Amino acid sequence: MTTAPTTAASTTVPIASFAAFAQRAHYSLLDSLHPDPQASADGHDHRPRPVFSGHYVPVTPTPLPAPEYVAHSSRLFSELGLSESLAHDRAFTRLFSGDITVAQEPMRPFGWATGYALSIYGTEYIQQCPFGTGNGYGDGRAISVFEGVFNGRRWELQLKGGGPTPYCRGADGRAVLRSSVREFLAQELMHALGVPTSRSLTLYMSRAETVRRPWYSPDSRSFDPDVMVDNPAAITTRVAPSFLRVGQLELFARRARSQAHPEALNELRVIVAHLIERNYRPEIDPSLAFSEQVLELAALFRGRLTALVANWIRVGYCQGNFNSDNCAAGGYTLDYGPFGFCELFDPRFQPWTGGGEHFCFFNQPAAAEANYQMFWSALRPLLEDNSEALARLDAIRDGFAGAMQREIEAMWARKLGLSRYDAALVNELLQLLVRSKVDYTIFFRKLSAIPEQLSALKESFYLPSSEDLDAQWTLWLARWRDQLTANGDLSETSAAMQRVNPAITWREWLIAPAYEQAALGDFSLVRELQEVFRHPYDELSPELAALYDRLRPREFFNAGGVSHYSCSS
Repeated sequence: MTTAPTTAASTTVPIASFAAFAQRAHYSLLDSLHPDPQASADGHDHRPRPVFSGHYVPVTPTPLPAPEYVAHSSRLFSELGLSESLAHDRAFTRLFSGDITVAQEPMRPFGWATGYALSIYGTEYIQQCPFGTGNGYGDGRAISVFEGVFNGRRWELQLKGGGPTPYCRGADGRAVLRSSVREFLAQELMHALGVPTSRSLTLYMSRAETVRRPWYSPDSRSFDPDVMVDNPAAITTRVAPSFLRVGQLELFARRARSQAHPEALNELRVIVAHLIERNYRPEIDPSLAFSEQVLELAALFRGRLTALVANWIRVGYCQGNFNSDNCAAGGYTLDYGPFGFCELFDPRFQPWTGGGEHFCFFNQPAAAEANYQMFWSALRPLLEDNSEALARLDAIRDGFAGAMQREIEAMWARKLGLSRYDAALVNELLQLLVRSKVDYTIFFRKLSAIPEQLSALKESFYLPSSEDLDAQWTLWLARWRDQLTANGDLSETSAAMQRVNPAITWREWLIAPAYEQAALGDFSLVRELQEVFRHPYDELSPELAALYDRLRPREFFNAGGVSHYSCSS
């Protein structure tokens, strides 16, 4: 591993030029992992082909013609020590709209794409691979173009929609503006909600290049897209400590188990070691034997993954397609494609038309356990000659369900302001929420005021309730308040509840106008949503609350592209 550059300058003086930005480059992935031996040296590798070995393929992105600035994350720019003006710098704009020819030393003149495997609920799939072997599945339109150290932290910067790679499976490698706006804003919101996530850096679009995708006609009530539409092409840059996925480890473990090539087991070992360096080194002592480090990794990832999914349920987020390839091995949210946020409370909420109930809102703990199973399975070949270590690894795996349950119970206790979890109280509440057709976010925010009367909560109900239901609510409310009163000061409890129950949420019917207007060159709604999402636990002004803190209007129920949507991005 090469030594990272010093960061003293970046902590005091904002990076205001592209040349200064380039000096932050430090490529641990390219220096530590192995390239595909069949790859071209210059990165001009854009046609679908099988990739049999190597951790990455060097590839150059495809530039957007006439790129146009849409937005950048001021918060992330500040964290990285970047000047606000850099978002409009010509070379910076060219790089993050896909033109890597602007690279300056020590930057590399190419980016990289990675392969990974796919499993769904623990079942291995190769059907999505055009070669029927699993050697063609990976980053089809995601291309990392920079890795560097900013203010003492390492980040990888990846273009979404940067053009085709060998893993594109015959597609165009582009992303449409619609999905790019959604991903950009969702990452901003999730970070502000305190949910571990990849981050948003920049968003550029091109009205000179359009991309044709299936979507929904105006006022459509169709479940599946019913028209083809042309959208401006766009590139959003997402940022994370790394983009290593469970599916990546799974790919190399599959090859190791089948002895696909002589270096297969070593490639698995190298990428696991790289994962530890990139995402877990502060918590794992490098002096430990490698087998001990692997066991530490297994325990730490279990803790991160269970906490992450509990956070998702806390804020109403549904990943929609939580396969192993959409599961970041660093334990944070990744890949905002078929996601949504629950408005009308439904444990089976699933916004993605291709997802099915197995990936619905309340099934996310089970999906996480299936992904962890694949993670555990990928680590096993590294410990095959150590029966004691294998037994310890198995015990960590066997403890997943219990760890997940503890995180979920602690989350419900925090949302309700309880000093300890009360299963009967929570289960009755969940039944009442379903029966009353409650807005998930509005209800818990109203509850955070610890009201004495049910009338304060009825503002979150989508339908009038019956006398019988009101009586059950009143009894529940009294039992809940009795517990809070016995536990301590109600004002302190209320303040604590407001810190975990946001005042606003993502409402697709408010996002759609933003990307529709952006396609016409009006980015004002995108930027307004950025501001609204910066402080989701703060009370909104009356003007903004009238727009963003309200129940979904009737016309947006069962509306194609709003209440449900395909992942045609």
